[in-house]
Amino acid sequence: MPVTPKAFARSYKNNAIETASPGKLILMLYDGTLRFIGEARKGFSEESYIRRNEIVNNNILRAQRIVVELQASLDMKVGGEFSETMYKLYDFVHDQLRDANVKKDESFLESSEQVVHELRDAWAEMLNQQESPSTTHA
Repeated sequence: MPVTPKAFARSYKNNAIETASPGKLILMLYDGTLRFIGEARKGFSEESYIRRNEIVNNNILRAQRIVVELQASLDMKVGGEFSETMYKLYDFVHDQLRDANVKKDESFLESSEQVVHELRDAWAEMLNQQESPSTTHA
């Protein structure tokens, strides 16, 4: 039985997730959150009221699930003030997503998207610094 391009892509994606480092997984979660927020934003331009609400709701719920997963991944015993701050940021994002969904107000998506984008960029920079060989001067 031939492998379809869609099945191949799904297999490739699953393999990438299964072999990713914990740091890369967090980056993938940020990327997924941003992707779903973007899809929800696109949903606001849908002409059909029913379809618009379906697209917005489903994508916001997906983004919220990822944010909850990011929040659950925090080690509150070891992380100290950093973990507490991140927990509060994730709470803010989750609340903004909820308000966007309940009130069907895209402006709440903008604020949550901005926070997640900043966190994603900072995380990616940290990963790049860890991966790049450090140069020492004699």
